[in-house]
Amino acid sequence: MKTFEKKAPSRSQESIDRQVTSQSENDSAWEAPVRVKRAKPASLSIPGELAARAAFLARVHRATDLESWIERVLRERIELEESAFSEVKKSLTP
Repeated sequence: MKTFEKKAPSRSQESIDRQVTSQSENDSAWEAPVRVKRAKPASLSIPGELAARAAFLARVHRATDLESWIERVLRERIELEESAFSEVKKSLTP
């Protein structure tokens, strides 16, 4: 048989802000800092023909360098794909 834990009563954003502000100068109220390492950039290899086409389009778009143009295009495409996925997921949920 499952036992359910009671949820803590939800607090307003204002009460949380007041508590954090009141404890901001008290070092013992804070946990140790969390150190985060930035992910190393991954390198991708693409076929020469595709690289040449990308270089041409980067020049057409007056990009300062090919790598930054490719990164921008990838980011835009990934955002579009994520948005489309999100919309499909919403339409499938009752």
